[in-house]
Amino acid sequence: MEGLLQVMRRLRDPETGCPWDRQQTFDTIAPYTVEESYEVADAIQRKDMRDLKEELGDLLFQVVFHARLAEEQGLFDFNDVAAGMSEKLVRRHPHVFGEAGHRSADEQNLAWEAVKAEERKAKDKPGLLDDVPVGLPALTRAAKLTKRAARVGFDWPSLDEVLDKLDEETLELKAEIKAGDMAKARAELGDLLFVLANLARKMEVEPEDALRLTNAKFVRRFQVIEAALADRGKTPAQSDLAEMDALWNDAKTAERS
Repeated sequence: MEGLLQVMRRLRDPETGCPWDRQQTFDTIAPYTVEESYEVADAIQRKDMRDLKEELGDLLFQVVFHARLAEEQGLFDFNDVAAGMSEKLVRRHPHVFGEAGHRSADEQNLAWEAVKAEERKAKDKPGLLDDVPVGLPALTRAAKLTKRAARVGFDWPSLDEVLDKLDEETLELKAEIKAGDMAKARAELGDLLFVLANLARKMEVEPEDALRLTNAKFVRRFQVIEAALADRGKTPAQSDLAEMDALWNDAKTAERS
């Protein structure tokens, strides 16, 4: 770890460091931090452990980069980050590090939320939803917001009610599209996506994971279309919807067989 921290110091050295690294700020590095997080998740989904090791290193470097920027400004350093995390984990796990005794997973979840509520108060963020990060992917944040609200009873009792709401929002979206009011249609689309995120939570499915799998399926099937067209001496631009749709159905059938 010290070797990595030393590499970071050299990269940011005002005289002998890398020009690109010296120019970076918290704001310019933040998009890379998010990107590296997704690449870690992608390696896990692909079950590529060699790639995961590399991507975890890339993500760790992002932490080191931000910590170095903070250290240069006299705010905190990497050791402060690690110490703060250790203290938080110990504080939130008194059944492991203290004398709280054995807890079931459900009991621990309740205790965890109680500790987090106290931490929100200490940060002057007492609201139940105050510390759900705004920078999360919108579907993930929607699921987290509704999960928080559900803990105090603000939730549909079952999946049936969520599905009914889904039908209601779909009808409202269709009505605004038919009326030609795209501003209202956009708002209704947001409502529909919010209900879908709620549905995913009730099903205990991560919405981003579900959509990621569908994205991968779409890419896989479209590549089959491209390959089939190439065998016919065509590109997708030289084809038409009817031909590509037929090839799409062939790809679906092949996957199911």
